[in-house]
Amino acid sequence: MAVPFSRPLALTQGDPAGVGPDITLMAWLRRRELGLAPFFFIGDPDVLAVRARQLDVTVPIRHADANTASEIFAEALPVLPIAAGVEVAAGEPHVATAAGTIAAIETAVALTHKGEALAVVTNPIAKSVLYEAGFKFPGHTEFLADLAARATGKAMTPVMMLAGPKLRAIPVTIHIPIKDVPQALTGALIVETCRIANADLIARFGIAQPRLAVAGLNPHAGESGTMGREDEDIIHPAVQQLRAEGIDAIGPLPADTMFHDEARARYDVAVCMYHDQALIPAKALGFDDSVNVTLGLPFVRTSPDHGTAFGIAGKGIAREHSLVAALKLGAQLGRNAESRR
Repeated sequence: MAVPFSRPLALTQGDPAGVGPDITLMAWLRRRELGLAPFFFIGDPDVLAVRARQLDVTVPIRHADANTASEIFAEALPVLPIAAGVEVAAGEPHVATAAGTIAAIETAVALTHKGEALAVVTNPIAKSVLYEAGFKFPGHTEFLADLAARATGKAMTPVMMLAGPKLRAIPVTIHIPIKDVPQALTGALIVETCRIANADLIARFGIAQPRLAVAGLNPHAGESGTMGREDEDIIHPAVQQLRAEGIDAIGPLPADTMFHDEARARYDVAVCMYHDQALIPAKALGFDDSVNVTLGLPFVRTSPDHGTAFGIAGKGIAREHSLVAALKLGAQLGRNAESRR
């Protein structure tokens, strides 16, 4: 028999004009069918109530906190209220909601860091809306690392992983233009990324001896230096250092042959050199059930692998599958981490 969850998941609202409210409502409605762990929504309950009417679904909503959410969850959607700041219309983002969106993330992190929530699960944000309000971070990943650093007093190196049933993929460089990747890519960054991935695959995913496949940067992994020197001069030495440390890493490998079925069977995670090199195969192989996981933090964080989808918000066609996968994986990783304490 499954052991009951000791703490609920903290689910942030994301951008309230996007599909976050839609998929939250639908996930809660399927909670029994899917055996979901208890979660509570951090955001504006009025936004949820209006969206439920738009979607023509009945979802009882009750105010809660991390300590009361689990007992409420079976009969109502628990909500820790944070005002949106303005009347929200589905599909119409507004800069006035940015403060509430940021506060929801900060609250989820604080509650998880204090041990009151099992993990942070984040609904999609609209970075353009946050930037307009003065948000200084490239995205969720970097903001979460800053919050973790402030809470612990220790510098954090966040590592983004897309985790699906067919592929786990990590980009070493994340939210930067492609033209800046060669300058940003260093052996030290590759080594640190792989160390963090190796540690979290052991501690949170329960893989005793993780196998890391490290992609090359250039076509054919540089073709022995004839298509760029980065593979020979940066990536190869980094892989050799990892192997000397006892980490099972191979590479640099040509990225165009890394993602077919037979190749994927030979590793546990693909470590890629830039954002799209990792996220294109990850989303192609599991768009509806892949999860964005942030490694290297003192708490578990998962998220759907899609954006705010303003164009379909409130129309009853947003699919909750990726959020459900994020909730399930967040609960699994949270419990794995808890069992090792």
